[in-house]
Amino acid sequence: MDGAPANLLADLPPAGPDEVFTRLLARPGLVVERIVSTGQASPLGFFYDQPQDEWVLVLSGTADLRFADEAAPRRLGPGDHLLIPAHRRHRVERTDRDPPTIWLALHLS
Repeated sequence: MDGAPANLLADLPPAGPDEVFTRLLARPGLVVERIVSTGQASPLGFFYDQPQDEWVLVLSGTADLRFADEAAPRRLGPGDHLLIPAHRRHRVERTDRDPPTIWLALHLS
């Protein structure tokens, strides 16, 4: 085990204009990060189109995640997770501000 135990729900950054991405682990083919969202959403009309798979888990708060090929967003809450395949266009429609939405994201290549 590397270092002392850490808590993903502790030491949260203050709310600001941008989401805060904290890289927790990086290995060949894998990046693990904590994302803290405080009311942010993707810009109107913008969709992510990532070259790698991404698995996300909501640890706290809620978020609305929308895929370009679906008519309505999906509501995610604590414990909800899903795999976003590479190049599946998606956007964050809404996140909670207080308490923040905290995500765990695994980027797999």
